[in-house]
Amino acid sequence: MTLQPFFSPRGVAIVGASADPMKLGYGVARNLIQSQYTGAVHLVNPKGGTIMGRAVSRSLAEVPDPVDLAVLIVPSKAMPSALTDCGARGIRAAIIMAGGFREIGPEGAALEDEILRIARENQIRILGPNCIGLLDTHYPLDTTFLPPPLPARGDIGFLSHSGAFCAAVIDWSRQQGFSFSRLVSLGNQTDITETDLLALMAADEHTRVLAMYIESLPDGKRFIEEARKVTKHKPIVALKVGRSASGQRAAASHTGALAGADAAYESAFEKSGVLRAVSAEELFEWSRALAWLPLPTGRRMAVLTNAGGPGVMSADFIETHGMSLAELSAETKEKLRALLPPAASLINPVDMLSSASPHEYATSLQILLADPNVDGVLLVLPPPPMHSTESVADSLIPLISVSVKPVTIALMGSNLVREAWRRFTAARIPTYDFPERAASALACLARRADYLKDIESDSAPALTLDHASIASLLDRQTASWLDPERADSLLAAARIPTAPVKLARTADEAASLARHLGFPLALKIASPDILHKSDVKGIFLNLNSFEEVKEFFNLATRNAKSAKPTARLEGCHLQRMIGAGQEVILGATRDPQFGPLIMFGSGGIDVEGLKDVAFSLAPLTVREADALIDRTWAGRKIAGWRSIPPADRAAVRNALMNLSELVTHHPEIAEIEINPLRVLNEGAVAVDVRIRID
Repeated sequence: MTLQPFFSPRGVAIVGASADPMKLGYGVARNLIQSQYTGAVHLVNPKGGTIMGRAVSRSLAEVPDPVDLAVLIVPSKAMPSALTDCGARGIRAAIIMAGGFREIGPEGAALEDEILRIARENQIRILGPNCIGLLDTHYPLDTTFLPPPLPARGDIGFLSHSGAFCAAVIDWSRQQGFSFSRLVSLGNQTDITETDLLALMAADEHTRVLAMYIESLPDGKRFIEEARKVTKHKPIVALKVGRSASGQRAAASHTGALAGADAAYESAFEKSGVLRAVSAEELFEWSRALAWLPLPTGRRMAVLTNAGGPGVMSADFIETHGMSLAELSAETKEKLRALLPPAASLINPVDMLSSASPHEYATSLQILLADPNVDGVLLVLPPPPMHSTESVADSLIPLISVSVKPVTIALMGSNLVREAWRRFTAARIPTYDFPERAASALACLARRADYLKDIESDSAPALTLDHASIASLLDRQTASWLDPERADSLLAAARIPTAPVKLARTADEAASLARHLGFPLALKIASPDILHKSDVKGIFLNLNSFEEVKEFFNLATRNAKSAKPTARLEGCHLQRMIGAGQEVILGATRDPQFGPLIMFGSGGIDVEGLKDVAFSLAPLTVREADALIDRTWAGRKIAGWRSIPPADRAAVRNALMNLSELVTHHPEIAEIEINPLRVLNEGAVAVDVRIRID
């Protein structure tokens, strides 16, 4: 069923319209009429009469055509009847503003389930309940009850899980010169979710950027699919709240413990090309920059200032945000030298001195933008002591408006820069209170440009996992941790090289196995009840003789019995030591919303101490696997560091890709951890693996 009637209805019925200015039904009727909506407005109230000079129908049955959208402003307990009336009238779109549903407990949840059932039986799509409605500044259409006027017409669409935040943003936007194309308050999302609206919002010709306030994404996989379709053409900026791990369940493995409450969301946004803001300021500042400015072709930025302190501050923030200061060409420096006073600094940041005139500002900016080494400019403009800020603005606006390179402006001050702010805003040139925010906006543009370049070249090569053998191994396994031998076999079928593991049930059998495996050996207690062997002193390394193997077999057994008297002991596992190389950790766990989540980072005993790990949702592409490696010190160290020789990065990437394929195609695998994967000069070997089947 189409959602188009929500945004372009031929007629709107307000059920529960009121003549009382203190009632929501009055506010919605007032806003719809005053929004200059050109379709039919139908006011419905059992009392009849008139509201704002318009006749009121006593029921939906009396409402004449056309009517495509109903705004239901009735108590929650009356909602089933109101929806049934919508179905009988042939209305297929309804906005439910009332609360009193799932958010109040079981009784409300049952009522919410009932209205969803009625809606589906009558082919009605629902926005809400517990929402403030939607508005479109271009159509125009305002179904909210908020105080008028509408926000200014603009090119940013906004979806919000919070009605209160949405209302505050509308009020804030009027004072900030911020304009929108569409705003939607989603409420409880009983039916329509943010994911349902992505394509429709993006298809709107007036919307250049989509901003989102998100509290949760129950259908995370579908969100990624739909968001990726959108971000190929239009940017999405999201503020996801609830980043803390307070609700995280206890996890047995390092992977589960380190994943945290937010790692999957972070990866989901990365994977789908959604730019994640960490504050409301970033959400809207980034959105405006993306709507108004061109994208840079690189990350080399110039700083132009009339004061040293803000210039240095800007340089710091440019590097903090992952960009670099451009190396200005000799030609650029010569032109600046001819223009500016002798005391001016011509080394980026370019400090024109406090005497800088509007002409010097404009000409210096023109010179910097012409430099092929410069991808964008952060211009710092505190109030000039010898010229008005608005005169500087007037000199800059014609240049910035036609520039193919982005220019962000740190317009520092308040009353003295207000008129300049107004002129920049009218010219669709974003300004920021401080250099940090101007640098942050530039970085956002650079990230967007990088994403568009990356998706053109990204790939997911065909892999050669033995899925038949993997399925056979999993079919014979009940829900539990795999024993090391079976885990070893499963990794081998997944084409991840391993150091073979053998089980010895007695000390003599261990000595016999040592003869075939060779020395040096690692010995580990074997028990389905002991996950972390080192906790019970059940691991011994670098055993070099049959006598040592027997001795430590017996010692590991005694230690395990002493530490965990009730544990089932099966003997000890023996494994040939892999001595050289760097230790990294690979892991995967399953997020309930997004599916398998891959982890990479520093391995060995320092995993949880260092917390040098990064995450990415499966399935991985080559670009995503490389990015996962690069986000950690462990990954950067693979290239070599001081006395540490380089190791085989390609082998790590292959292991990550194969692990991703394994958990994507075999949902029975709930958790897997390879710690360490020892990365050699050529190749990599999984030394220890834990796999939990659900």
